[in-house]
Amino acid sequence: MDALVIRNPELLADALRGLSQSPKRMEPKWFYDAEGSALFERITELPEYYPTRTETAILTAGADRLAAHVPEGAELVELGSGASVKTRLLLDRLTGLSAYVPVDISASFLKETARALARDYPDLPIHPVVADFTKPLRLADEGHPRVGFFPGSTLGNLDPEGARALMRGVRDWPGIRGFIVGIDLIKDEDTLVRAYDDAAGVTAAFNLNLLHRMNREIGADFDPDRFAHRAIWNAGKARIEMHLESLKDQKVQIGPRTIRFEAGETIHTENSHKFSATSFAERAAEAGWRLADFLTDARQRFGVAVLEPA
Repeated sequence: MDALVIRNPELLADALRGLSQSPKRMEPKWFYDAEGSALFERITELPEYYPTRTETAILTAGADRLAAHVPEGAELVELGSGASVKTRLLLDRLTGLSAYVPVDISASFLKETARALARDYPDLPIHPVVADFTKPLRLADEGHPRVGFFPGSTLGNLDPEGARALMRGVRDWPGIRGFIVGIDLIKDEDTLVRAYDDAAGVTAAFNLNLLHRMNREIGADFDPDRFAHRAIWNAGKARIEMHLESLKDQKVQIGPRTIRFEAGETIHTENSHKFSATSFAERAAEAGWRLADFLTDARQRFGVAVLEPA
């Protein structure tokens, strides 16, 4: 194989590891190349996808209440910042910040976001960091307070131990004073499934883009037309699962290996865990936090939790 085809050795290693397991799986962080990030922004605008607009309404109504938990001169560090749309609702209230640090795995997307923020907030230092937030993020001790911001229910995409590890990692940041986290709340199955399997097929395209990305970046030969997007509610684990189902028996070449798929076999690509305020407070306590405030909408579909070090 032409070595130039392997543009992303880390993705290749993860693909070989994940697709050699039974059941097969891939880490959801690989959704977010430039195309995947753009597709996700489209998902957030879909009528079925209530989390973004519901959380935005909560942040809009509760911005002053949230700002009260952010000390003067604090640095706001956002994990998985994306387009930083919701962050602007806080930045408009937090005039005394020392800096805003958006952290995202997609370098090109982050660059564009940082440029737009710098234009709109010329007096606020913007320090973008390209990083995988599921791995320890090392921040220098600069002598000022820090507050983490993690909207969008992305914490729910991690398995329970991964979520605890991330929260412990933030708890250990120098100067940490608080952590504002968006969480999706448990609700009826129909609403949950439709949010991850929209009528326009945007979420399906987002899921299938993972196969296109592996073709582009590691020289795989997936035929995306031979796979279908599936969204399943797993009530026992309180999570939506996203899968890519093989529609026939087939073989796919990935780097040096041939991976076989049986018809009906799936690649488990993402989980989205749902919480109650109580179950989330218990999860946070295991990582050294206490629930200081909890904001939700009138229908209690989504929550924004404010954590403080215990």
